[in-house]
Amino acid sequence: MAAAHPVPGASAPEPPSPTCFRHADRESYVRCTRCDRNVCPDCRREAAVGYQCVECVKSGHQGVRQARTAFGGRITSRPYATIALIALNVAAYLVELVRPETVDRFAVLGSGVLPPPEDADPYTYVPHLSGIAHGEWERLITGAFLHLGPTAWPMGILHIVFNMYWLWNLGRVVEGRLGVLRFLALYLLSALGSSAVIYLIDPHSLAVGASGAVFGLAGGYWVLSRRQGYDPLGGNQMMVTLVLWMVLSAGFASWQGHLGGLLTGLAAGAALGYAPKQQRGPVQAINLVAVLAVVAVVIVIATDNASPFS
Repeated sequence: MAAAHPVPGASAPEPPSPTCFRHADRESYVRCTRCDRNVCPDCRREAAVGYQCVECVKSGHQGVRQARTAFGGRITSRPYATIALIALNVAAYLVELVRPETVDRFAVLGSGVLPPPEDADPYTYVPHLSGIAHGEWERLITGAFLHLGPTAWPMGILHIVFNMYWLWNLGRVVEGRLGVLRFLALYLLSALGSSAVIYLIDPHSLAVGASGAVFGLAGGYWVLSRRQGYDPLGGNQMMVTLVLWMVLSAGFASWQGHLGGLLTGLAAGAALGYAPKQQRGPVQAINLVAVLAVVAVVIVIATDNASPFS
């Protein structure tokens, strides 16, 4: 069979219009400067030169290392953890306003006998032991989110206002240096250390407040500042004021909790700040576990020493 020849004067068929590589029904003459594929307006992003497709943009972001703080944490645009902690404290205080008995049930208490409910029959009510030594381990943390209730007016509102003021001023600075996860580890360890020292030294007292954890932030802030080569007390009005508040508040607040939080914060700050850059994340985690182990030993000793309150 003979080969077909084009008819003289007939026009050649036009080539098909280029379409988006992701949407075959969309005509596009714009090409990705990286993979040279055609992209429609929905599938392209502006680049330094021309456009890139969404897949090339995504793969490019995967190859970019995320910025880190001086101590290895992820940089965030806002102090999300500090805001969340303040919100939890305020929410707990609102619960106290509605249910004042919340303080008796969740405050830091080593061993004691709680007062009977208002509707209890004084002739048939049998007091029961309560506290950390009797299995209420949650008090070691929950007490750090409670404050003096409405019965202690006006000290109750001043208690939470001052603590939240210091939490905001210290928390956002420390979180900015550590990142969210490391900051939360420092804060919660300080809260736990504060409760542990109260449990050890004064197991029959009912203690509440975030001040132990806040003092832990102050200790961590001091260590991190020294690690970066400057004196946080030199010309820093906030820290000088906080030190004065520590001294003054020791006379009417739980100095045991302040001391425990401060010591734990110093230890946790050193665990985070002095970890080597090589394998910094795993080393910091091991160091924090070591601090937690020391706090756990204090809790075990306090439990062995605790006796029923009479």
